[in-house]
Amino acid sequence: MSAIVVGPGFRIPRWVRDLKSFRRWARSPEFPDQGWFSYLGGELWVEPVMEKLVHNRIKTVIVAILTLLADEDRIGFFCSDRMRLTNLEVDLSTEPDGMLVLHAAMDAGEVRLVEGDQAAEVLGTLGMVFEVVSTSSVRKDTDILPLLYWQAGVSEYWIVDSRAEMPELQILRRGRSKLAPVRAVDGWVKSDVFGKSFRLVRLPARHGVSDFRLEVR
Repeated sequence: MSAIVVGPGFRIPRWVRDLKSFRRWARSPEFPDQGWFSYLGGELWVEPVMEKLVHNRIKTVIVAILTLLADEDRIGFFCSDRMRLTNLEVDLSTEPDGMLVLHAAMDAGEVRLVEGDQAAEVLGTLGMVFEVVSTSSVRKDTDILPLLYWQAGVSEYWIVDSRAEMPELQILRRGRSKLAPVRAVDGWVKSDVFGKSFRLVRLPARHGVSDFRLEVR
């Protein structure tokens, strides 16, 4: 066999066997332009399912606010999904819903953009990574990634479960042996990376579409 066929339009070459070959495939014209493909600790993870609207709304609201905060406070720059995060030391290559690249980390050589503005991936250790949990990503987002992000030196891991009736923002902060949840007070959680507290609020739906607001203080 020449390839592994996951579904229509999703063909994985059989020569993709490790992180090096996965990254080569991810940069090739044959890499699918739909779906999510991650290499996590020696395993290839595939999410061929398109994300639901509630997932997209939560992601869009949070990415918009954090992008503005990162720019205004000049702490770094925020990237939304379709930008790949790779950490060679822990066999990690994935596309988070969002991630913060700190200027301080780049100055220290902890983060590299090999091709500058034309880079297709961020290499190294990040200040913050963000994921929205959907039905197809539960184990990846809540079990596999917390350990790999801790091993990769990530300072904070933000996570929102889009399946919940009232989705709440959870921040996992780097500890000695794992990423541990920050205690929420009235829905507010403190981010050391941004130096602010945040709360995700669900607003009344219009036309059957849920809306959200990320509050900051």
